[in-house]
Amino acid sequence: MFSDDYREAPSWLDDLGPFTAVAGDLPESTDVLVIGSGYTGLSAALQTARGGRKTVVIDSADMGHGCSTRNGGQISTSIKPTLQALTKMVGAEKARAVRQEGVNALNWIEDFIRTEEIDCDFKRAGRFHAAHTPGHYEALARSAEQVKKDEGIDSIIVPRSEQRRELGTDSYFGGVVYTRHASVHPAKYHRGMLGKVAEAGAILVPHCAATGLVEEADGVRVITAKGEIRARDVVVATNGYTTNLTPWLKRRIIPIGSYIIATEELPRELVDELFPTDRIASDTCRVVYYYRASPDRKRIVFGGRVSADEVDPRISGPLLHKDMVRIFPQLQDVRISRSWLGTVAYSFDELAHIGSRGRIHYAMSYCGSGVSMASYLGMRTGQKILGLAEGKTGFDGMLFPTRPFYTGNPWFLPWVVSWYRWRDQQECRKALGTRG
Repeated sequence: MFSDDYREAPSWLDDLGPFTAVAGDLPESTDVLVIGSGYTGLSAALQTARGGRKTVVIDSADMGHGCSTRNGGQISTSIKPTLQALTKMVGAEKARAVRQEGVNALNWIEDFIRTEEIDCDFKRAGRFHAAHTPGHYEALARSAEQVKKDEGIDSIIVPRSEQRRELGTDSYFGGVVYTRHASVHPAKYHRGMLGKVAEAGAILVPHCAATGLVEEADGVRVITAKGEIRARDVVVATNGYTTNLTPWLKRRIIPIGSYIIATEELPRELVDELFPTDRIASDTCRVVYYYRASPDRKRIVFGGRVSADEVDPRISGPLLHKDMVRIFPQLQDVRISRSWLGTVAYSFDELAHIGSRGRIHYAMSYCGSGVSMASYLGMRTGQKILGLAEGKTGFDGMLFPTRPFYTGNPWFLPWVVSWYRWRDQQECRKALGTRG
């Protein structure tokens, strides 16, 4: 099952050496303190540092140790609720503004990567979203047509008879290609951002966990593992790694482990068979799977939720392998070279959120679609701190909901995942029986 060079680490890090920027000492004060060095924190820091504010970025571990270097490198338009569902929630005008932010975020990250000349294998390859039952295919096709009509989001409907031109499998019942979705090497992208933040003059302090926040008249006093620091403004950019440092935010975040494997190196012709268009892929299962060829097209990177409870990568790896082989029987004898996990964050309304409470600013809860949205809302957070009008977003003013008695421990998650997984399995069995 495991290759000779198997490691429990993201395959993305194989391509990178150590970050060479010298870690700084924690100063006694700063204009802006950013807690968290993922996409959100670095985007905010880049804005404030370039805007002339003394900026410090701290992290409890290595810079970017969380999901910013552990995700699947897939970039969509990020907004999960449909326009119709959002309209019922917040009204037509606000719903369109929120949905548009998904498109804005995707366009922004492309412009940012190109303008900053970050070498991270960014590509507008498109996404093939596959239907795991005939009923889901019909619903996907209807939804794609509606979204194209209402929001101008381009897509291509692919019936099962033409599925092999998109994906080398017969396990699905057709799907939809979202032509503007993109892929990226997530760790290279993060490393590029980290370099830009260092160049802008921000102080980077890894292994410096924040353990306390004390709001004062002229700012915030932050207690850390390396001493105290006073900041005029603080950015909490912790997403799925949010702790009791900010209980109000922790009560609104649902942390969820997302698991990924990378195969050993494969023959090029096999990768070409499985991913002939080099698109990223996902499916309509409630417990979703997402997968792609690596940027060098030597491996398959396959991710998803594999169990009701959080598990060790050595346990999750074989479970993911089993699901991968169910979709791609051609990979039956292929071994796992890397297995890892990261923690994403959901919210109870399935929306990202940005805002502030006094001098403490936040952006988080990207609901599994955070590569572009985390970067984008981090950037907008930095602009808000600078007092720039362009910092305004469609998410401004949105309530950030929680539930009674919820404290940040998603005790209900195993039950929900088990129920969803059971329903997915029943639907797949019924569909396969119908297919004969």
